[in-house]
Amino acid sequence: MEAQIEQDRFTPGSPATAKSGRTRWIVVALLFAATAINYIDRQMIGVLKPTLAADFHWSETDFAAIVFWFQVAYAIGYLSFGKVVDALGARLGYTIAIVIWTVSHIAHGFATGLVSFALARFGLGIGESGNFPAGIRAVTDWFPQRERAFAIGVFNAGANVGAIITPLLVPLLVLWFDWRMAFFVTGLFGILWVLAWWLLYRHPEQHGRVSPAELAWIRQDPADPVTPIGWARLLTVKETWAYALGKFLIDPIWWFFLFWLPGYLFTRYNLDLKSFGLPLAAIYLISDLGSITGGWLSSRLIKAGRTPNAARKITMLICAVCVLPIWFVQGVDSMWWAVLIIGLATAAHQAFSANLYTLPSDVFPRGAVGSVVGIGGTVGAFGGMGMALFAGYILDATHSYEVLFAICASAYLVALAVVHTLSPRLAPVRIEA
Repeated sequence: MEAQIEQDRFTPGSPATAKSGRTRWIVVALLFAATAINYIDRQMIGVLKPTLAADFHWSETDFAAIVFWFQVAYAIGYLSFGKVVDALGARLGYTIAIVIWTVSHIAHGFATGLVSFALARFGLGIGESGNFPAGIRAVTDWFPQRERAFAIGVFNAGANVGAIITPLLVPLLVLWFDWRMAFFVTGLFGILWVLAWWLLYRHPEQHGRVSPAELAWIRQDPADPVTPIGWARLLTVKETWAYALGKFLIDPIWWFFLFWLPGYLFTRYNLDLKSFGLPLAAIYLISDLGSITGGWLSSRLIKAGRTPNAARKITMLICAVCVLPIWFVQGVDSMWWAVLIIGLATAAHQAFSANLYTLPSDVFPRGAVGSVVGIGGTVGAFGGMGMALFAGYILDATHSYEVLFAICASAYLVALAVVHTLSPRLAPVRIEA
């Protein structure tokens, strides 16, 4: 096999216009809602960590073990769902994923200890791993290249909405009922979404509300082959590793933010179940703005005449610089100044991630996008496994977050350097037998 580099396929001139129709943005709204639900279900273990640790007498290492098994499942599922989505398409692939994760999420309410929580998290990891391969495949099917980063940024912002809702809603459910009922109530969100997705989502060519003009806008880029491409062939292409190693370096940081920030705020600033929800929600509100801004900025640079390569990497560099102040956050005594610093870092992560997520659709044929995203997600989950175990060990051994925040601060500059080294032009590749 050989990888043959094509010329940049982006063509700034097109007879179609962005005002041709809006059906594709309904698709983004569905993806946004699914991602919000995904993060509500995912983050609940972090928000409930102080409550569950007190009930079950967990150490930091015990909590890290539960997170670790979620990551193991996520690694397995991400790779598998990339192939599932490539084979079945976004509609059926997404449905399978959210059914698995919703059932597993509800199962948390029946857990009785460390092992049963780990099993429930394992099932959740399998299902939730399908969210981004299916979502990115849907964006690839529904959007031209010039709009993909913005579309991904919008639906990726659902992660932050979910992360905002969780610390506000879940403590109320715990205070009104108990932590078990919190899992049962939030499980209803996934059931309702599946019904909406199955009723509303179709491929553009099969969707009754897509006008010929909107379809022309969606299909303005040169046609790509849609035949699925095997992992063995993709693993020999350096652009696959540009994406995968970027995920390996930044995904563990987001997992750390998601699972350990609630406990950090809880202990560092002497908060309780009633008071720590607002600062945590503020952090993810700032993150939400970062996700949308990151996608908007690179799309704006493309419209201004920059190549996708320059637009993505300029945006990612700005994001990497914005993360650096978190290195010193543990020394900040003001909770709200700390919230601003952490919020800037999480916003920068989301903006960086939105642009990294576009790379498979920028450089690979459509039939390989789901698989490349799956490979990257799996490699990223391996990084998350290591980060979970390392965080538990460091916190039990030192009771300090200093080393962990230093890793967070430096990861994005390293990730950008790796991406640029392996794919200096982000030129599309054609993979031939």
